[in-house]
Amino acid sequence: MPDTDENLHTAFAGESQANRKYLAFAKKAEQEGYPNVGRMFKAISEAETIHAMNHFQAMGAIKGTADNLETAMGGEHYEVNEMYPPMLEAAQEEEQKAAIRSFGAALATEKVHEGMYQNALTCVTEGSDIEPVTYWVCPICGQTFEGDDIPDKCPVCNAPKAKFMKFE
Repeated sequence: MPDTDENLHTAFAGESQANRKYLAFAKKAEQEGYPNVGRMFKAISEAETIHAMNHFQAMGAIKGTADNLETAMGGEHYEVNEMYPPMLEAAQEEEQKAAIRSFGAALATEKVHEGMYQNALTCVTEGSDIEPVTYWVCPICGQTFEGDDIPDKCPVCNAPKAKFMKFE
């Protein structure tokens, strides 16, 4: 029988996935002309986020900022070096075009995220915050940009910058 720590990890993973699934379902419902169903999915998605955060907190997984940055950077490093390359290779061998695009975009983006976390960790360990910048995220592939000098098109998926989401 699993112990409480294993149960917390399982519950965190399940609630986190439910949040993302329900947001995807909300978007689809809205696209199909069901805004009220979409709103319901969004509300339940937020409840699942609360459950996930409570489980994560109970696991003792939230540390100080430097530790959290190291954990995040380690996760990105794993995805870049161990997780996505074989997944991308398998998708290419199987000629699964949607998976090739999805894995390739994630791999390219995770490299950027790892560098962002490294920069932030350097600042935090020196006792300072990172410089305030505007962040931009491509809504198609997730590529992430810092500052106002962003490309006219996403270098990963060619989405126009007019579609990028802005975070100030």
